[in-house]
Amino acid sequence: MPVVTHSGQDQAGIAGAAALITGGGSGIGLGCALRFAAEGAHVTICGRSEERLAGAVEQIRAVAAEGVTVASIPCDVTDEDQVAAAVATACEPTGGLDVVVASAGGSETIGPVHSIDVEAWRRTIDLNLTGTFLTLKHAAPVMVRGGGGSFIGVTSLAGATTHRWFGAYGPAKAGIEQLVAMAADELGASNVRVNAIAPGLVDTELVGAVTAGGPVLDDYLEQTPISRPGTAEDIAGAARFLAGPDSAWITGQVLHVDGGHSLRRGPDFRAFLEPLFGADGLRGVVAEEGVPS
Repeated sequence: MPVVTHSGQDQAGIAGAAALITGGGSGIGLGCALRFAAEGAHVTICGRSEERLAGAVEQIRAVAAEGVTVASIPCDVTDEDQVAAAVATACEPTGGLDVVVASAGGSETIGPVHSIDVEAWRRTIDLNLTGTFLTLKHAAPVMVRGGGGSFIGVTSLAGATTHRWFGAYGPAKAGIEQLVAMAADELGASNVRVNAIAPGLVDTELVGAVTAGGPVLDDYLEQTPISRPGTAEDIAGAARFLAGPDSAWITGQVLHVDGGHSLRRGPDFRAFLEPLFGADGLRGVVAEEGVPS
């Protein structure tokens, strides 16, 4: 039977839905916002940079369907009060919330595990995992009151496939996958679906050093059956599927959108990191305290 939410959205698509996208000022988040608005969803984006949000709103309005509301609100997803405010803003066009894409994320850690600064580790876990948790915490009750909805986390190929020397990023993304599974099990009775997308290498500014070319990109492509970097539009297409009625009986899943990279091994970042840490450093060799190396 069709899924009916508070907004009475178009059951053939997502027209009329109210959507919140964290990290919506650029990259994957912006790609999702553009796709949703073009198909008639009211879109609220949030992120830490007001300047970036303002530019993104202009882009989204340029492609939005007639009658669509596009809004933005500054938000650090690690700050619970700011997340609550973002959810409230996203509810303004229709009085409720139908779709959330928790796209905000990133990393402050890279290098061998023994070299990682603990505070940078905590900030990376906080941004990715806690930020997704806080977004879900405040969005889920609104969706429940409205009769259902779709929450989409954004994890990574690194959440399930070993990425040597990626620090806290992989563990944080793996945590999102378990959070999604737990929440899907809890919220299914209220018709709230909780899934995640696990992108592979997507050509955004965050990975420009890789996609610019060189041995690391070559290794990514060698490990990817559909041998090209992904685009924000590739991920937005998957998010659109998980947001709409065609996925009405899908919950608790992680959809890998990675050109098949997850079928093989993780990327080799040795070309970037060996000059910094040395070959021995990458395999965990450190001098004993007080003993010259």
